[in-house]
Order: sequence, then C-alpha cells, then structure tokens
Amino acid sequence: MFSLSQTLSIFAALPDPVFILTRSGRYAAVLGGSDSRYYHDGTTLIGQYISQVIQQPKCEWFLSQIAQALLSRRLWVVEYSLGGNDVKGLTEQGPAEPIWFEGRVQALDFQIEGEDAVVWVASNITRRHQLEQELRERCERDPLTQLYNRRKLLKLLTENLTLFQRYRTPTSILIFDLDNLKKLNDSSGHLMGDKAIVTLGEVCLASLRSQDIASRYGGDEFVILMPHTAAEQALPIAERLRSECARRLRALGIAAECASISGGLSEFQCSDTSIDAVVSRADGALYQAKAQGRNRIVLAKGPKCTESP
Repeated sequence: MFSLSQTLSIFAALPDPVFILTRSGRYAAVLGGSDSRYYHDGTTLIGQYISQVIQQPKCEWFLSQIAQALLSRRLWVVEYSLGGNDVKGLTEQGPAEPIWFEGRVQALDFQIEGEDAVVWVASNITRRHQLEQELRERCERDPLTQLYNRRKLLKLLTENLTLFQRYRTPTSILIFDLDNLKKLNDSSGHLMGDKAIVTLGEVCLASLRSQDIASRYGGDEFVILMPHTAAEQALPIAERLRSECARRLRALGIAAECASISGGLSEFQCSDTSIDAVVSRADGALYQAKAQGRNRIVLAKGPKCTESP
C-alpha cells in the first residue's frame, strides 16, 4: 500500500512522539513529535538508556511502568510530568517549562534484540492539566473573598486532625465573624456588607502567617486553621487580626458598633474524634465573645493534651 519512504514519512509526521522502549529502558526507536513548540527533539535518544537520560527517582518510575505494561499485556495509561530537573542534558530547543504528558503504553508481541519491548506514545496534555488545576482551584475558592471555601476547609481540618491524632502536633482554629452585620446591611446596604466581608478576607491574606490557612466558612463567618500552633501562640495572632480588621473596617466609613469582629479560639484536644468537636468548641467560644460584649477573642476552655501519640 505504501512505499518504505512513504511509511517513514508517515511515522515522522506523527503529531506526538512515539518511543519504542525495551524492558531495560533502551530507546530502540523514536518516531514523530517533531513540533518544537510542544516537544524536545527525541532523535538523540536512540540507542541510549532511560537511566542515561532521566534522573532518579523518575527513571525507576519509567522502568516500572514498562514492566507493568509488559506484565498486563494491555493498554497501560499514565499521566506524568517532565521538567528540567528530571532530564539530564536537556537542550534549549523545545518548551522551557515542565511538560505534563499522558503516556499510552502497549506491549509489543515481538522482541527487539532479545528483549521484550513496548511502544510508548507521549501526548502533551499540559494545557489540559492547567485547565484542570484552574477548575479545581475555583472549586476550592470562595468567589467573593478568594479564600478557601467551606468544602476545602473541612477537608483540611480532617487532614490536620488525622495528623494531630498521630503526632500530637499542637493545632488551633479561630472562628470569627463581623459584629452586627444585619445592622450594617440595614443602615448602609448589602453592598457595604459585601465590602466589609471582602475586607475581612483581605486582612486574612495580608496579616496571617504563611502556614495559616484562612477560609470563608459561610456568610460573614471565617475560620483560620493554624497548624503547629498551640492556643497560647494563636491568641496574640488572633488579637492582631481583630485589631487590623477593626482598623480596615473603620477606614471604609463603617460605624464603630459594626466595625469589629468577635472570635472563638480553640486548640485540638486528645478527646477530639471528629472535626465537629473542634469546630463546635471554637463556635461556643465565639458565642461567649458575643455575649461578653463583642469585639473580642475568647479562648475555649479545655484540658491540655499531654498524651503521647
């Protein structure tokens, strides 16, 4: 049907690079993938071994995928990234940023120079990966404040509670909200209420430590997760946050009775078996802050965790 030269031209025109790899990781052939906007030139790989080209531990990962495809004898699909730190002697020709690939690996039914081999088609999925990351980020962010949303917070709280139960690393959370939001909405309108909420989010982003995790829990309620932080360390952080929130709210022209926050602070305890217990305790301290006159942080009472993990 096709002459040898036509067949070779078809192989060379393949949009994505196709690697013929032996079990030991030798590049027996490299076909296609010649567009330097998406791929580096792979022809120099022919005859070399993956161990000569790819740094550890990624080299071992590639060899394990080849072995898995040979074992299963079925189409084996994987996703992976390759960047400058992974590849030895990377040329300047081709993309500079790390590239994400979908690898489609299929065992061949014949050997190459006495070795089992696979065909590995590598498709550049970097743009798709970026879009997935952006979508995931949007799903985890509150659109008004750009802080993490309730769903993401609950996931992080669960992860940190698991770590606490294992290692007993001190961890605290602060729940706070705007004082007299309804009065602010009634007197100045809901637009001003939204501005106040946005301002609280901005203060969280600007004032907290890099390790602290801020989220909008719902409405005007915010939660700050403070890993590796005992209550005694968390309290001055919460007080500085309260002071800065008041300053920024007053700068918006909000009346003093509405230009403040109240918060409840709690440390993870040995008796905590769920995040509900942690949140409930901090929420109770928040209600105490409201009852005591607002514009304050109340530390929830509870025994210090002295048990070993």
